[in-house]
Amino acid sequence: MDEALKQLLTLGRGYFDKKQYAQAEHYLSQFVEQNQAFADVYNMLGIIHHDQGQFARAQRAFESALRLNPAYTEAALNLAVIYNDMGKYQEAKEVYQAALARQSNAPGEMDPFVRGKIANMYADIGDVFLSSGAWEQAISEYRRALALCPQFVDIRMKLGDALRDGGQREEAVAEFEQILEQNPGFLPGRIHYGIALYSAGRRADAVRVWDEVLVRSPGNKSAEMYLNLVRDQKDPAKAEEAG
Repeated sequence: MDEALKQLLTLGRGYFDKKQYAQAEHYLSQFVEQNQAFADVYNMLGIIHHDQGQFARAQRAFESALRLNPAYTEAALNLAVIYNDMGKYQEAKEVYQAALARQSNAPGEMDPFVRGKIANMYADIGDVFLSSGAWEQAISEYRRALALCPQFVDIRMKLGDALRDGGQREEAVAEFEQILEQNPGFLPGRIHYGIALYSAGRRADAVRVWDEVLVRSPGNKSAEMYLNLVRDQKDPAKAEEAG
């Protein structure tokens, strides 16, 4: 994540924590236009939209959070409240019961909501290390987060990026392949998978992956940008043959 995006996220979260929702929405909305990988950002936007009485937008935001992290209990409960407010009582009941079922653990087992909170804290620490170029420490924190919540594909994407930037390119590719196995519809994971492949010298595979993104999401600006950048560059193998 570049510094401008980090600044948007930091400001958005800061204003949200202070319940200054108008300012928080301004920054968080800009953030999700460029990065759709953070379940907690969608949950915050859902809370903001609910507070504004924009129930349909709140519903979409909470549903987006749950697509990224199906075990996100807070987002599930928030979605149940929205469904209830919209008169969707059966949907509210189903979401609420599913959230309670995830919390029904064996004695001594950590509550999924608490586990998720701790995992996100480890990921936040990883972000700090990553921003300073401390790849190994960032990787360690992301792995700690995933040990608690292996289904958090947004954190696994951060791990993949850290592995890639730290020079462990094949390990990065493996993490992104696991993301796609866990959540085939997670487009940011596919886009970053292409970056990892390209970094590993697998140019044709990267192009194939970005082309697949455009099939799933026509006009996807990130995929188009990377394809244009790659295709504007001369293929080293062809250049060698021409020489």
